[in-house]
Amino acid sequence: MSLEPIHIKAIQEIASGIEMDVEQENEDSDANDLLDFLKELKYGSRIVLKSIGRLYRGKVDMARMSQSKDPVERTLSSDSGSTNTFFFDSGLALDFCHCAMASSPSDLDIHSKRTIVAATYSSSANVTINTSQDWRLFDRDNGRSRLVKIEAGLLETREKRLVHNIALYLSESEHILWMKDIFTKEDFFIMDGPIYPKQLMYWMVVPSEEVRIRYDPSALKILQNYIDIMDHAMDNSLPLVGFVKNPEDMQIVQTLKKQEMELDIPWLVDAQFFKNVLHPSAEDSRNCITYTNWFMQPNQFYENMLQTTSPLMDSSLSHKYAAEDYALTFFVIYVPAMNVLFKVESPYGLTKDDDMRHLLTRKVLYDISIGGIPPTLSKVDSIAKIRTKERKQILGQFSKLRVDTKYNDIRWSDTDG
Repeated sequence: MSLEPIHIKAIQEIASGIEMDVEQENEDSDANDLLDFLKELKYGSRIVLKSIGRLYRGKVDMARMSQSKDPVERTLSSDSGSTNTFFFDSGLALDFCHCAMASSPSDLDIHSKRTIVAATYSSSANVTINTSQDWRLFDRDNGRSRLVKIEAGLLETREKRLVHNIALYLSESEHILWMKDIFTKEDFFIMDGPIYPKQLMYWMVVPSEEVRIRYDPSALKILQNYIDIMDHAMDNSLPLVGFVKNPEDMQIVQTLKKQEMELDIPWLVDAQFFKNVLHPSAEDSRNCITYTNWFMQPNQFYENMLQTTSPLMDSSLSHKYAAEDYALTFFVIYVPAMNVLFKVESPYGLTKDDDMRHLLTRKVLYDISIGGIPPTLSKVDSIAKIRTKERKQILGQFSKLRVDTKYNDIRWSDTDG
């Protein structure tokens, strides 16, 4: 039985009352009054956020920006598709991730290169999975694949998330490093999502006996890979950004609430705060993009365990530059016509240069003005994605293993309308 008109009417009445109440509260809360706190935002003695250069809000006309010249000749983007983690009745967890790269203008040689990683986990030490340190080449050496196994006993919870993280970040980082020699200083490289594997970084340091992924060689290899990617970018002054479509950070609003307890701060996440800061006047809302200056975020608080925004989590990891150069920096962009906020990340080793910051900012604004999101990201998403039909085909290869099916898997199946 679905909702009937009388049910919808009752919901509408509730919604109308909530909307009026919230609008009245928002009139009393001005995000602009809080913007000055971001010049250097501290929690106790620790710097949470500080402005790189002057603090400002910018605005560009989308039509004029889209008609300007692309500031770079070639744009490259990477993305990974995933089956998402399968669970089998035998206790085996398995995820396939498939990374690709796209370019604008299109280059079929680049598009044809693929890296596939299958990550597995079983809590039983008696389960044998034949892994190898070597890559298996296929498709006339255009593709390569590898199977890795997380050692038994390292995960007593979060298996689905950690198996996925290992497959995703290993395929992505290995593919970028495999392709790194094609980059030139004239290129512009966009990673789909954050520049660092933040969730994995957290579990690498949290003192948990249930999640001990910090002892897994693949996890440590992933962190080293991301350091090597940033070293390559800084070595060659390669413009590199991570484009975060759905930022979930809440560190800024949480710090403001703790430090400025007398202020009424209604927002739950940083994106809501920045949307209010960047909201243009009504007459501009359909034809402009607004954005902030760049910020440096040297310290990240994940339950006070993760003390840095860079992958320098272990003394065994090697790096070429000062630790500060790997710190996360970012700026945010608000697109009023879509009511969406994007976060654009890059390491401080690149953005401390004024000209590089200007190029990164202008290029991303240009791409958004012509495509909503950078067109090369849309292109690589279509190349890398593992679709539902393909996921079922992959699952069908395991004829002797039964999928661990729950009632909701049937109730909310892919064919459920």
